Amino acid sequence: MTATAYIVKDPLHLTLQPGSVLPDNLSWKIIEGYIVTNYWNEEGETIVLGVWGQGDWVTTAYSALKPIEIQCISTVVVEQFEPTAEDINQLLLQQIKNLEEIFQLNRIRAADQRLITLLTWIGRRFGQVSTRGYRFSLKDMHLTHRTLADICGLTRVTVTKALNRYKVDGTLQQVSKDDLLIPAWVRSAQKTAYDN
Repeated sequence: MTATAYIVKDPLHLTLQPGSVLPDNLSWKIIEGYIVTNYWNEEGETIVLGVWGQGDWVTTAYSALKPIEIQCISTVVVEQFEPTAEDINQLLLQQIKNLEEIFQLNRIRAADQRLITLLTWIGRRFGQVSTRGYRFSLKDMHLTHRTLADICGLTRVTVTKALNRYKVDGTLQQVSKDDLLIPAWVRSAQKTAYDN
């Protein structure tokens, strides 16, 4: 068997809507928007393996789990991408980190703590970090209560109730029409290994 190398002369550019699935076995550079990588277990439950944003790249090519689905959670602009060996190494390291962080937060027993840990992770990874806390927009990321529930293994109802409680008790603050802030006192109260 002979391996054939090829270069993509005109990379494919796609603009996809929330819920769209990217084609398998190609590599995609995210120009704009947010994506999740999913796997389904034998019971048909969705298991989120990673959350990806602008500047990241995604593929199903290096996963031992099958089937993997690359799903848009917001409007996404992607470009077909031919990774170098270094790109692949960096992707695998980021996949390991994503998996470890999602696995760790899914092991938190208390639903309220699990969800606020997820929101803190999202704020740190995709939001604006300041001395005041983590500022991010669920609306811009198109993170519905259902999507948050899927990522952290809770029900949509539990997520909705917890978000409402967070807003009442100040754990989550509305700082503009679309932006939320997790105050610094919340993140300093959290003791998670990946905050180091």
